[in-house]
Amino acid sequence: MAARRQWDNTGRLFFALLCLCEWSVAQISYSVSEEVDKGTAVGNLAKDLNLNVQQLQSAGLQITSVYKQRYFDINHESGVLFVNERIDREELCPDTVKCSLNIEAILSNPRSLHRIEVVINDINDNAPSFQEEMCTIDMYESSYAGERYPLPIAHDADVDANSVKTYKLNPNDYFSLDIQSNGDQSVSAELVLQKALDREKQALIELTLTAIDGGKPPKTGTLQINVNVLDVNDNPPVFSKSLYKVQVVENANVGTTLLTLTATDLDDGVNGQIIYSFTEKGRLNPDDKFSLDDNTGEITVKANIDYEQNQAYEIRVQARDKGTPPRSAHSKVLVEVIDVNDNAPEISVSSLMSPVKEDAEIGTAVAMVTITDKDGGKNGVTNCKITGSAPFKLKSNYKNYYSLLVDGPLDRESVSQYNISVAATDEGTPSLSSTSVITIQVSDVNDNPPQFLDSFINVYVKENSPIGTTIHKLATLDLDLQENAKSTYHLINSSPKSMQTTSMMVN
Repeated sequence: MAARRQWDNTGRLFFALLCLCEWSVAQISYSVSEEVDKGTAVGNLAKDLNLNVQQLQSAGLQITSVYKQRYFDINHESGVLFVNERIDREELCPDTVKCSLNIEAILSNPRSLHRIEVVINDINDNAPSFQEEMCTIDMYESSYAGERYPLPIAHDADVDANSVKTYKLNPNDYFSLDIQSNGDQSVSAELVLQKALDREKQALIELTLTAIDGGKPPKTGTLQINVNVLDVNDNPPVFSKSLYKVQVVENANVGTTLLTLTATDLDDGVNGQIIYSFTEKGRLNPDDKFSLDDNTGEITVKANIDYEQNQAYEIRVQARDKGTPPRSAHSKVLVEVIDVNDNAPEISVSSLMSPVKEDAEIGTAVAMVTITDKDGGKNGVTNCKITGSAPFKLKSNYKNYYSLLVDGPLDRESVSQYNISVAATDEGTPSLSSTSVITIQVSDVNDNPPQFLDSFINVYVKENSPIGTTIHKLATLDLDLQENAKSTYHLINSSPKSMQTTSMMVN
């Protein structure tokens, strides 16, 4: 059975419920905004589990998770899931678009497991900021109208609509702003010269760049820009492309060549000699991973490239001539990292219910198994199975989440412990795999009767023996444990003609 429910102004979304055999495992999804007050309701978990108030008291509903903080808890009177700790999306999920917390609801009566995904919605609680408070730009009075200069990018810890959306420049006589958006890439801005500069009239131009995010109301951050107007050198270098695109395989050998930048300068002599360099060394400093030959413009791999750390690098480069004063041109290099299968799947086990009674029904859930793989694409697609023979099976619940179920009769007297080997394999080429052993203890139930060592016993007693004389000691065997193996004895008459048992007794 599959069901979907729409929620209202608390930000709750829906849940999807999957019922398997005679127990149930649910994937329930809610959403809540970050930084909401403690006690804010996330969703009516009891209603979504089809439990009324009376059933809620007896069901033994518990909330568990793998996080250090208990971000959510359940009201055992109303069944409402509520926020229990402060939630900061930027702290939990830095530099990711989607942020979600996975918790589990466990019912002891009837016994069932339910996985809950709570999507943390971003609020506009961070203002854009620049790495530096001030930026200095040297421009020559011979600069032509339309000449551009890339400006630093503002960073905003918020995502989607709350991230940086545009820039604004204060009104001035010389410069305008050109806003650029490269699809999924960050919004950037370039300073565009509108009319000729004259150092003798104004040697310093002070500008203010404002970064504006898309929140309502929006938040802003500012950068002070000082433009120094210099003299001389007619022609700046010109790159062959405004944007270079190149691909590199992760774990590429150090020294691997990515591409060679090409810039030309119409000037002669030292005014036409070009030096290449990296610019905009922000949070992802290109010098950490790549080398640039300042004479040839060749960019090579300098350190290990890891797809799981960064899937792409945007590098800003500069071509600067040796004139006095020098002039420069700027371009961008977009390096796309190609994933290789260098991470084996990881197996984690939660909600382990051990021991399991030997009379547990087929389909009883005993554990939740989660498979994760840091690789992307097919390299991150995994398959999970039990190796060897055991009366258990894995059932896929949701994406890479599985339930370990009883799949056959259990008999403690035959096997009291199972070591279940779980193997996870990805679909990379070549594929990588990992294994984990889940230990399940089988607990005893009273399923074996006592048995006498002999089915027929001849007992001889002397006449006139004193009352209380011991004439025989009986012994029985019971395969069960503890209280289930303790026996009591009493005498019965096998025939109406037999001697009355009042003449003897058994302890």
